[in-house]
Amino acid sequence: MLEKSSLAKIKKNVEDSVGKKVILKANKGRKKTTVREGILESAYPSIFVVKISNEYNSIRRVSYTYSDILTETVEVTICGETEKTKIS
Repeated sequence: MLEKSSLAKIKKNVEDSVGKKVILKANKGRKKTTVREGILESAYPSIFVVKISNEYNSIRRVSYTYSDILTETVEVTICGETEKTKIS
């Protein structure tokens, strides 16, 4: 039951942060990690979508599940005006 309440807490934190700038640190396996900045575009019942733009003016959307945050496959950090908050 502890896991379900943790997923609900993570989901609520993500839903409250829609539209804000985030930093994603994703574990790609074999000691490979990627760090990207984007905007948390939308939150759905089982996934959330982040819009990432790069230096070539192309826009890319990536989606992750809330369990990715729970299992620490993805670290999401919300960038506020004065502070950064990690969702966990």
